[in-house]
Amino acid sequence: MLALCWGSSFVVIEIGLEYVPPLLFAGLRYALAGVIVLGYAFAVADRIRPVGGGEWLAVGVAGTFVIALYHGLLYIGELYVSGAVAATIVSTAPILTVAFAGVLLPNERLSAVGIVGFVLGLLGVVLVVRPSPAALGDGATLGAALVFASAVAFALGSVLIRPIESNLPLEALEAWAMLLGAGMLFGWAGLRGESLAAIELTTTALFSYLYLTFVSGVFAFLLYFYLLEHTGAVQVNLVGYAEPAVAIAVSWLVLGAVVDSLTVIGLVTITVGFVVIKRRTIRRFLRSSWPPTEERRSAARDPVAARTDGGTDLESERSESRPTSSD
Repeated sequence: MLALCWGSSFVVIEIGLEYVPPLLFAGLRYALAGVIVLGYAFAVADRIRPVGGGEWLAVGVAGTFVIALYHGLLYIGELYVSGAVAATIVSTAPILTVAFAGVLLPNERLSAVGIVGFVLGLLGVVLVVRPSPAALGDGATLGAALVFASAVAFALGSVLIRPIESNLPLEALEAWAMLLGAGMLFGWAGLRGESLAAIELTTTALFSYLYLTFVSGVFAFLLYFYLLEHTGAVQVNLVGYAEPAVAIAVSWLVLGAVVDSLTVIGLVTITVGFVVIKRRTIRRFLRSSWPPTEERRSAARDPVAARTDGGTDLESERSESRPTSSD
């Protein structure tokens, strides 16, 4: 469900951009979503106001990189490329996150195998974009470059926020980041010359806005918080690799658009790169999800044990880092 909400958003953005300027579109979306998520944080979190420089810095980094730069560049990029292609390029964000962490964080150096995974991710982008000297000036190449820059912004923000000391509940952090990012997007829209008068108030435009705000925004984030609490960060973050497939399917069903075989190969290459980089994390997750053969046999013989899930302890999952996420 989470992959459907976030994967379909790339196609809905593509549809809405026919009627709404990109930065105003993104800003209006996150202004309303931020208010609603802040209300949710008020209801469930022990506090919602950032305290101290560290927590305000965390909000600033998330709002600037994960909301404003990521969505601003993504929305402008989708003026030139389809939502399905954009989703495929954005799927490099986890690979870029590991690469930036290896450079910027002293305890997370990228191994030789990790470098192979990073190169595979970049190769996947090349297969999707297929740059050539003759095409460097066309709109599709510009759009792909902007979308890739949005993935870079998201990844960089995800790394920069890690060493910041902050005990602000994730729900409150997300809400304030959305509101700060929305303000930045409005300012950026003004600098770009976008105007509310340029918005075409059609049924399709309204549907796109409401879907992105309430389904891909509020509902998806509430579902994200729930899954993070009940399944752990690793499983939730793997959802990101289903998003391009969802975007491709929705684009075909709604718009009749079909991506070519090289785009699919590029997506597979990016996914392989991610698996290479995160192989140990994925292996730990799989081991925690399925007990060894002998344990399964014991569980089958024991009617009480057979009713337990055999997963990791919830408290140990809560101790994992909980990264800011977005569609």
